[in-house]
Amino acid sequence: MQKLTLVKVGGKVVEESDSLQDLLNRFSQLEGLKVLVHGGGRSATAMAERLGIETKMVDGRRITDQAMLEVVTMVYGGLVNKNIVAQLQASGINAIGLTGADLNYMQAVKRPVKDIDYGFVGDVVAVHVDELKLLVEKNVVPVLAPLTHDKKGQLLNTNADTIAAEAAIGFSRYFEVELVYCFEKPGVLENADDDYSVIQSLNHAGFKALQVSGAIHTGMIPKLDNSFNAISKGVHQVRITNIEGLQKGGTTLVGD
Repeated sequence: MQKLTLVKVGGKVVEESDSLQDLLNRFSQLEGLKVLVHGGGRSATAMAERLGIETKMVDGRRITDQAMLEVVTMVYGGLVNKNIVAQLQASGINAIGLTGADLNYMQAVKRPVKDIDYGFVGDVVAVHVDELKLLVEKNVVPVLAPLTHDKKGQLLNTNADTIAAEAAIGFSRYFEVELVYCFEKPGVLENADDDYSVIQSLNHAGFKALQVSGAIHTGMIPKLDNSFNAISKGVHQVRITNIEGLQKGGTTLVGD
């Protein structure tokens, strides 16, 4: 099987122009077939503030009412996505920016209300990568924004880590997929305050032990949950790293 590298970039890496350019330069140099998934939460928050729209968060998760949905659609599907596509084109990479509604590649349902009403937030229910497969085989790089749809005309804000994992699982039917989560830290850290405490290799049992001890917490937990789910469903390898470790480095996650 051909190798495909799917990189998810978020946090400060995608929000700051210098770090984004560095990331895209390194991404462009990756050999073989590739896909890029991006976030953009800080940009959405900044745009909402400029428009006088309040940002509401619960445990780090964005409440997406109608006004905020319009903001994230503009920012994720437009400003951030097309800026990345333009910069990749400048680097000689033929790229196309897509949401889950494009080519119906990722379908979701509006998250049911339990304790909290998250609004127009989507939980993925179906992934169709056949058309994306044709694109990547022609050396076109899909740049995937964190937006899905419900097949009834409704766009939904969806976690970018989840989109990356679900897309990687879909592609694993056709390719040997390496999923790389690229953010500010050099990997999963044994000590969150020490960037030199990178855990080189981590299995699911080790992850749960570190979670119980408190060494792994907050935003890293869903990232790792997505990662191990991807491995269990056919993704060849998952790494968590920073820009410098994009090609090789960071924490490699392994199956039990």
